[in-house]
Amino acid sequence: MWERQMDAFRLYGHKESGNCLKTLWTARHLGLDIEWIEIDIFKGASRTDEFLALNPAGQVPLLERSDGRTLAQSNAILTYMAEGSDLIPQDPFDRAKMMEWLFWEQYSHEPYIAVRRSQLRFHARRASDLDPDLLSKGRRALGVMEMRLLAREYFVAEQLTLADIALVAYTRVAHEGGFDLADFPAVQGWVRRVESALSLPHAGDHAMAG
Repeated sequence: MWERQMDAFRLYGHKESGNCLKTLWTARHLGLDIEWIEIDIFKGASRTDEFLALNPAGQVPLLERSDGRTLAQSNAILTYMAEGSDLIPQDPFDRAKMMEWLFWEQYSHEPYIAVRRSQLRFHARRASDLDPDLLSKGRRALGVMEMRLLAREYFVAEQLTLADIALVAYTRVAHEGGFDLADFPAVQGWVRRVESALSLPHAGDHAMAG
């Protein structure tokens, strides 16, 4: 059984943010000793002088070690926490492939699926008023995932890795952004597998109107 000696640390985040939740899920999955500090980004809590002293970028999630050192950016935090665990493949190529998906998630997935969800759910925007590229490029991203998952259960090395945790965070709630996961059955099945592996409740897969 994997066990890592790591001092207790703090995770600052907002539980409506998939980028924050994936760090919390990973820490819990690994049994790490953490203190979660809720930062309400909608009320400006990430822009206070106190928080900006920790992260001048004013963004969450943020990991703070007991020695005062801090680490930002969700996928960097995931990699730090999971070092040496089964969530990071030992094979150099598989590890690099996992990193490929982590970069892809932030560049080609989150900017469309997460942003469209945020606009509809938190900013009361009408779907008809949104940039149509958010829907088309989000669906394209889901299509890329579908092709990857047609013949495999997980993204890399036939095991749960950080790639799955990073990608499931916003994919499992994509219906809140108007993306119908029924059009991507392999993705749907994968979401359920990852939710089960992380002991998460099923987020639901009934899409809103696009």
